[in-house]
Amino acid sequence: MANQDDSFIREVNEELRSDQMRAIWQKFGRVLIGAAVLLVLGTIGKVGYEYWRETEASAAGDRFLSALTLIREDKKEEGQKELAALEKDGFGAYPVLARMRSASLLAENGDTAGAVAAFAAIAKDGSIPQALRDAARLRAAYLLVDSGSYEDVSAEAEQLTNPASAMRHSAREVLGLSAYKHGDFTRAKEWFEAITGDAESPRNLANRAQIMLDLIAASGKAS
Repeated sequence: MANQDDSFIREVNEELRSDQMRAIWQKFGRVLIGAAVLLVLGTIGKVGYEYWRETEASAAGDRFLSALTLIREDKKEEGQKELAALEKDGFGAYPVLARMRSASLLAENGDTAGAVAAFAAIAKDGSIPQALRDAARLRAAYLLVDSGSYEDVSAEAEQLTNPASAMRHSAREVLGLSAYKHGDFTRAKEWFEAITGDAESPRNLANRAQIMLDLIAASGKAS
């Protein structure tokens, strides 16, 4: 008898659960189906977007390498055209890289003022990642060592010399070189000592700084 009662209770319980599930499904079934569809579509969209990004980035990378190859093979006009096209319709970081290579070409062709202006424009473009903007600023500063005043170089490089900047070592070097070129040996010594006194300075850069310090010491023109 007890077994019959237990069996009856289980049947009733299962029936109640079945009724509850039917009621829940009637009430929320469409919502659940809609959520499942959205989840599937979202996954498909995410995978599709990532594939598109990888494809576009790969294509832009191939175009950039092709432009560099053309320039290396002395087909500069064709290379410059490809870089100009990448600046307009490239993907990811490649439009900026194309701008920077185009600016370097200006310097290589003797247009230092145009190159400095191009790099300065990149450095001021807020849509570009900060690391690339800093690199452009530093490149402009190096070009200005030969063509500008110490103040011109300082305007580009000095803000990169703070201890938190990854480019502080090169920024200090370019400022030291500019000061040395303009005969300000005391200031040059300060910048080169900042390099040799920084334990994180790259060895080759620290070695160059030490050579400059030796030259300054030999000249006897700085205290």
